[in-house]
Amino acid sequence: MNQEAAEEVVKTIATETQTPLEIVAKMYEQTWAEFSDGARVMDYLSVLVSRRVREDLRNLRKNAH
Repeated sequence: MNQEAAEEVVKTIATETQTPLEIVAKMYEQTWAEFSDGARVMDYLSVLVSRRVREDLRNLRKNAH
């Protein structure tokens, strides 16, 4: 995934979840690194990473309340 596309995904997640951009960017970067390590097929990696970041943010909010 190119940098511009990743930045757009991060912005979208930040807006949807009302989470600061810096936090989402860091989570996305960490999750991407985790998922891409040893991955042979990268086609759907951005979808999987986006889904995981959203889930993690939802879980953080649930646990905070």
